[in-house]
Amino acid sequence: MNKILIGAIGAMALSLAAPASAADLAARPYTKAPPPMVAAIYDWSGFYIGINGGGGSAHKCWDVDLGGGIFAGEGCHNAIGGTVGGQIGYRWQSANWVFGVEGQGNWADFSGDNISAVTGLRDRSQINAFGLITGQIGYAWNNVLVYVKGGGAVVSDRYRSYDLATGLEVDRANETRWGGTVGAGVEVGFAPNWTVGFEYDHIFMGNRSLNFSGSGNFAIAPLGAFTRSDRISQDVDIGLIRVNYRWGGPIIAKY
Repeated sequence: MNKILIGAIGAMALSLAAPASAADLAARPYTKAPPPMVAAIYDWSGFYIGINGGGGSAHKCWDVDLGGGIFAGEGCHNAIGGTVGGQIGYRWQSANWVFGVEGQGNWADFSGDNISAVTGLRDRSQINAFGLITGQIGYAWNNVLVYVKGGGAVVSDRYRSYDLATGLEVDRANETRWGGTVGAGVEVGFAPNWTVGFEYDHIFMGNRSLNFSGSGNFAIAPLGAFTRSDRISQDVDIGLIRVNYRWGGPIIAKY
């Protein structure tokens, strides 16, 4: 009987001690769930200003006006050289699409010449400046933007003819010619608010007749001794490296 009583008392003591022991155990630590992944999205919206530099080539063909709507081909040449300038514009982004407007002005020195098949003179062309006013449509992959552009263009031209024997200038003409332009480019954001890119532009200048003034020195009588008129066509191809600084938040966190 004593053994049974002692056993019962021991079992009761163990049952009372078990909850207290469980209460003395440390609480199970809480592990916080990891934060969701954050994708850094480059924002192309805002005003920007920048500089550019590169080179270009203008293909020019001269046709002398013999009168009565008759033209004689003098020949063609490429006016080649370098350029440096600047641009300012504004872009806005909708999802991955980027739209913009831009104005650009460049100093240039594209020059070249050929010997006229009609007059025997050295005909020389030079582009000393050009400007572009364009709209842009592009598609962005985060900090990489690919775009096309189009709009108006203006070119400042100089034309000179020289006597082969003496090297002296015979006559000259200057003009400011308006036309159109199309282009394409790629731009990369390499630092907050800074981008670098490459752009190609083609300028359509068409045909235009110009009056040359100076002392005549021509081999054929219909050209006369004083003033001649030439119809000159030109198209321009330009490749540029561009660096821009943009105002606006460069990165948006997207969850």
